[in-house]
Amino acid sequence: MSGNLSIDDEFGVTTLVRPKSQSKAKKPRMFQVLLHNDDFTPREFVVAVLKKVFAKSENEASEVMLKAHSSGMARVAVYSFSVAETKAHKANDIGKANELPLHFSVEPVGDGNDD
Repeated sequence: MSGNLSIDDEFGVTTLVRPKSQSKAKKPRMFQVLLHNDDFTPREFVVAVLKKVFAKSENEASEVMLKAHSSGMARVAVYSFSVAETKAHKANDIGKANELPLHFSVEPVGDGNDD
């Protein structure tokens, strides 16, 4: 029982007190970047943005693009909040600069109680 403390009260009763264990550092909450399908942005353009901004391979980018096309939305990647926001913003800006409705959003992964 190393690490315990003995405390004697005024009546001579000894109480063992266990120090609180060190709490584990919580993992930072993670956020997913989502690609939303639209009917105007060319598929090749979407793939190019996924490769440039999210460092996807040609095959990975094509898979994400096709999933969004068939399902309406697809997860691109999971990052910390600041990275997810930055990458989604950059990808959206590329779409806007090319006058396309390309849209990425950021959502938390899970319910936040992922201990």
